[in-house]
Amino acid sequence: MTNLTFKQLRYFDALARYQHFGRAAEACSISQPALSLQVKELEAVFGTNLVERSSPRIRLTTVGKDFNRKGRQILMAVEELENIMRSSKNPLSGRLRLGIIPTVAPYILPDILLAISERYPGLELEVRESKTKSLIEGLSGNLLDFAVVALPITEAKLKESALFEEEFALVRPKGDAKKKIPSLELLQTMRLLLLEEGHCFRDQALSVCQISKVRPQRLMEGNSLSTLVQMVGAGMGVTLIPEIGISLEARSSDVSIVRFPNPAPKRTIGMLWRTTNPMSVQLTEIGEIIRGVGQKKRDSTRECAERAESDKSI
Repeated sequence: MTNLTFKQLRYFDALARYQHFGRAAEACSISQPALSLQVKELEAVFGTNLVERSSPRIRLTTVGKDFNRKGRQILMAVEELENIMRSSKNPLSGRLRLGIIPTVAPYILPDILLAISERYPGLELEVRESKTKSLIEGLSGNLLDFAVVALPITEAKLKESALFEEEFALVRPKGDAKKKIPSLELLQTMRLLLLEEGHCFRDQALSVCQISKVRPQRLMEGNSLSTLVQMVGAGMGVTLIPEIGISLEARSSDVSIVRFPNPAPKRTIGMLWRTTNPMSVQLTEIGEIIRGVGQKKRDSTRECAERAESDKSI
């Protein structure tokens, strides 16, 4: 039993969660062959199969399920011990696992990483970009320490902290730049480009347009906001983007991006972490850093829009 390692426990726990070698390896930030080798070595330690290997998904054997149940308890206990030790340190240091949704990450993640590294040079951030559901699962399963998502999230075991609000903007073809902003009724008749199922921003866009059921012929999907903006540039429809994404998306495509009149639709970006996490004070401090980055990006976008409007009136 002396050959059993904490790393093997962590890899096997990921495999048990995802039931797929590729996805488990991605979650652990290693190659699939490397994870497979670690699991085989773990099985060699116990002299029995822990996994039923089939394609495309795997199953745990009865022994594997029992092993994972106890192994997960060990992992969580060790993680909590590490958090307790880190919570006593000033400044914060060590490894911290951040989850962030795809409709926020491209626009402020680089600035977040820079600001946090300047404040906590001894802190190593591991970033995972994924949909909200996956991030919540990661938090609940102790695979993440905190996550940046769109609120509200009603999970009893997770603490929410609002960071900043941002408005939605309408992206339409360049040829529509001089047209009036469409009314809600007109917007509902246009071909709306949306993110794939599972993205919270998709549901928010449908809510903004007050659409509960979209006819297939009026709907097109993409896997990222940048893809949707490119599709708009090709004349395939219109889409919505968050305020913090305006400057980046305006540079990347030949489209017209306009803001809605007040009261403009908006969303709240916030942080989540487990209520049992002993690092609540430190995570709150990190949240303040992210709040400052997000507000600065949002305010910069608004200032640029105001200057553009001022130039038009001269």
